[in-house]
Amino acid sequence: MDAAAGTAQYIKRFSWYRIIEHWAVAVIFVSLAATGFAQKYYDVALSQWIVLHLGGIDAVRIIHRIAGLFLILALAQHLLAAISGVLFSKWETSIMITKCDFTDAITNLKYYVGMVEQPARCGRYDYREKFEYWGILTGSILMGITGFTLWFPAPVTVVLPGEVIPIAKILHTNEALVLMLLVVVWHVYNSIFSPDVFPIDTVMFTGKISKERMIREHPIEYEQLFGVTLLPDDDQPSSKSRFHYHLTGGE
Repeated sequence: MDAAAGTAQYIKRFSWYRIIEHWAVAVIFVSLAATGFAQKYYDVALSQWIVLHLGGIDAVRIIHRIAGLFLILALAQHLLAAISGVLFSKWETSIMITKCDFTDAITNLKYYVGMVEQPARCGRYDYREKFEYWGILTGSILMGITGFTLWFPAPVTVVLPGEVIPIAKILHTNEALVLMLLVVVWHVYNSIFSPDVFPIDTVMFTGKISKERMIREHPIEYEQLFGVTLLPDDDQPSSKSRFHYHLTGGE
């Protein structure tokens, strides 16, 4: 990225490939959640409405399995793209969780209760984004494995003991609930209801983030992109605000 682009009000953060991938997975997730919980909580009025309008329980099961196949394909292409990008295109492994993410979480807790003056300074992904990403990724892989086990119990029990079937059922349904809570409580809040983005985060519609927000949330990435140094703006009132920086060096 050209350093002169640092003067723009919006900065490209995600490609159209990532935007399409995000919304494709969102559609798959909603399909799986609706058809899966309709089967698990079949006595709930909403579940019965879903089953009725999708053509009956057999149709719901078929849709659930097809959506599961699409999820596996989405996971496969995502992992293949990531591995090939790291190996051949020299992508940075910025999404990997490191020791700094735990110290950043502690720093932010101290900041929120007034023990320190400035929040943690994060790179391309902060600790919340990393924890959410890996929670959804590992949970989706587990859902794929257990779902395949429940779909084809006979071939699976040829090589594994029969006890894996009830175990897979417990893991599948409980992990589905965990993923649902993670997405609804954590992801939806951060994308819609968080004061920093309310009424909605537009990044995954446009792929762009405002310069002010990048400086606020990803100051290390901003410094790396534009060759500048960001320092806390000491002349801001009480400077407990993480939103104010001044630039030194390239701008």
